[in-house]
Amino acid sequence: MNEERYIKRDRMRFTKNTLSSTLALVAILFNVFFFVSIYKSDVGSWYYNILIGASILYNLVFMLAAFLSSEGVKNYKTAYSYVLFVLGIIQIVRIFIIPMSAHGATVTLGGQEVQVMKDAQFIRVVIYLVISAACCFTSAVVGIIRSSELNAHLKTLREGQ
Repeated sequence: MNEERYIKRDRMRFTKNTLSSTLALVAILFNVFFFVSIYKSDVGSWYYNILIGASILYNLVFMLAAFLSSEGVKNYKTAYSYVLFVLGIIQIVRIFIIPMSAHGATVTLGGQEVQVMKDAQFIRVVIYLVISAACCFTSAVVGIIRSSELNAHLKTLREGQ
């Protein structure tokens, strides 16, 4: 192994995995953009249902789990990368729950049919969820790669003693 690569791996023992951690925090940020966009909508009583209540609870759980995972991947803990991967999958699934149903729904306000979620908002919230999921996936992949590298390096150090 070349010396530069060895030094880079050895430095990992003393530095944090800030890339994975930052990506997980960015995923939280885009999730916040998503739920602010959804919850500020006031189109009749369409948004006042159990699905929105469950969505609010899930957003809290997502933010807590993503933050905890950001701290875990920062310290090269592989298990947290898998949590981030699952969170990313759920973010993609969420596109088909509230945004799709709200985009296809209409309500009657003042005698007129009004679309619950217009095209611009639909595109925006889908982009927020896709970016959030992409950040979770990227954070997970980088976390797995870097923790594997560090573990392999630590193993060679133990064997060399």
